[in-house]
Amino acid sequence: MPFTLPVIDDIAQPELAARLQHRLDNKTKPVGSLGQIERLAQRIGLILGSEQPVLHDPQMVVFAGDHGLAARGVSAYPSDVTWQMVENFLAGGAAVSVLARQNGIGLTVVDCGVRHHFAQRPGLLVRKIGAGTADALEGPAMSAAQRDQALANGAALVQGLPGNALLLGEMGIGNTSAASLLLARLVGLDIADATGAGTGLDAEAVQRKIGILRQVLARHADATEPLAALAALGGFEIATLVGAVLQAAHERRVIVVDGFIATSAVLVASQLRPAVLQRCVFAHRSGERGHALMLAHLKAEPLLDLGLRLGEGSGAALAWPLLPSACAILREMASFEAAGVSRQDGASAAAPAQA
Repeated sequence: MPFTLPVIDDIAQPELAARLQHRLDNKTKPVGSLGQIERLAQRIGLILGSEQPVLHDPQMVVFAGDHGLAARGVSAYPSDVTWQMVENFLAGGAAVSVLARQNGIGLTVVDCGVRHHFAQRPGLLVRKIGAGTADALEGPAMSAAQRDQALANGAALVQGLPGNALLLGEMGIGNTSAASLLLARLVGLDIADATGAGTGLDAEAVQRKIGILRQVLARHADATEPLAALAALGGFEIATLVGAVLQAAHERRVIVVDGFIATSAVLVASQLRPAVLQRCVFAHRSGERGHALMLAHLKAEPLLDLGLRLGEGSGAALAWPLLPSACAILREMASFEAAGVSRQDGASAAAPAQA
């Protein structure tokens, strides 16, 4: 069954934006002195439609899938690492597991198409489309039906999650290639500019990777629309991510975007429904070559720039504490009037009430 795109309204609210800005400007600080945290506070306020936003029950979802193209040597690691890392997530030993636990973030791992059978257990959702995508050099990575099922799976799983914030993570050996292909095709970049070292390829291997990806793009020259490109070039985990992003945006959840692969899913979703971007907070600028170009295209302002390139949602989890802090500034920081503090222009402030 074809996937029906959800309605995603424009949430630009000039009156609410003005009230939020007024609250921020009247806190006991020089105007604008909290920099990006003030812009973050306003964005969350607009997403949640509140001058005193509260984030609750944040959910990290790690979408995992294998890629047929990995057999071409586009990654420094073998495909078995995908399922081994899923086991590591579930055992609590991965970076994202540690950071989610530290920050009180719920963690769910979704098997979107890993070439491995996992025993059922808490924290794992099996939404397997197939045992990895096909080799995109030989044909489409997935059929239109598989793509639509992945989109539907992503939307449905978000509907079942608590909270009002979704943090995006992923795992899939070969998925930086899929993200590079989507970037090149949907933004119109040369594949050499969109391709980096991924899991740690040396310079010679990166050049081989670029050559393979150039052939893939030529093989699918007619896949120019977002959904066609997603089927031809993407991964099962990326397609499931796209469905999750669209549903989270429909529900006006705050979407915390991790690195290159998660951003590639947002790129696809935003070309289908541009208002998706109003709901997104971009956690960081990764060390992967194409990520800065992708963020620039989306006019995104990442919170962190730490040279991260691990993926799996680790950057989103590291950035997460900034979001409740921004909300707390809006809700709890005193105004000049309430605190009895003089303003920058020297105007007298009202004296604080005496007990």
